Amino acid sequence: MTTTAKTTSPETTTAKTTTAGTTTAGAATAGTTTAGAATAGTTTAGATTAKTTAAGTTTTAAVAAAPEAGSPEAGSPVRRRRRLSPGKPLPASRLLGPVLFLALWAAASAAGQLDPAAIPAPWTVVRTGAHLWTAGTLPTDILTSLQRAGSGFAIGLTAGVALALASGLSRAGEALIDGTVQLNRAIPTLGLIPLFILWLGIGETFKIAIIAIVVYVPVYLNTHAALSGIDHRYVELAEVQGLSRLAFVRQIVIPGALPGFFVGLRLGVTGSWLGLVVLEQINATSGLGYMMFQAQNYGQTDVILVGLVIYGVFGLVSDSAVRLIERRVLSWRRTLSS
Repeated sequence: MTTTAKTTSPETTTAKTTTAGTTTAGAATAGTTTAGAATAGTTTAGATTAKTTAAGTTTTAAVAAAPEAGSPEAGSPVRRRRRLSPGKPLPASRLLGPVLFLALWAAASAAGQLDPAAIPAPWTVVRTGAHLWTAGTLPTDILTSLQRAGSGFAIGLTAGVALALASGLSRAGEALIDGTVQLNRAIPTLGLIPLFILWLGIGETFKIAIIAIVVYVPVYLNTHAALSGIDHRYVELAEVQGLSRLAFVRQIVIPGALPGFFVGLRLGVTGSWLGLVVLEQINATSGLGYMMFQAQNYGQTDVILVGLVIYGVFGLVSDSAVRLIERRVLSWRRTLSS
């Protein structure tokens, strides 16, 4: 019996040790539960507390804490990004200004604020234009003016583009051409009329030549500026790729010069109509300018306004056509106007 007691004594000791460990673990568990309870009791407003019970053990965790006072998250409004772009284009926005001007003109005429002898009413101008059209004189004058403006514009456009390419792609061409064009730009084009009459006669040739000069100067200046502004890295890239001269012009030069070219084209179109007004009053027998000059001699203000309105409509339509072509050709660009 004594031997058995001695044998079981270590086991008893182990049991006691195990019991003590269990007691210690229980105490630790109790302490943990107490700490969790304390944590749950001190949870601030706005926090979310989740309690999970598994196998008799309670765990308390704070998922979120309330933001501190004065922090950016505490009630501060989100700053919205300021819009700096002009926004989407308005439909028929090019017509709003002329329509508003026409409305003011009609309102002032109806209220008697304008002298009919100096500035006739819009309906008087329309009635006069209809009378000239039915008489057959207005269609002939319009066709003659269109032929003169078209011929001079075509010659000036071709000359401006050719000179810009020769000057922009060659140092020798720039030395020979650019200075001459700048000198020509400094001379008033209308001041060349007496000299051109002596050279080319007083017929149609000098009128077309003057219109061509008026057109080619802005086309050359803007196209040459666009060619000079092409990034040199594109030129180096073309050299590395081994592009030929023709491929370089087609793939690098033309796309890079198109924005400036269209600016010069718009100025050239407007300049052709401006030069035509003056030229058709010099030894002309037909055309809108001739019609206006004859109306001046007879004091027909309504006829003069008919000619001015037609010039304005032609200028607006031609500029809108150039804008439309530019938008289609340069559709790859993202600008404020688009």
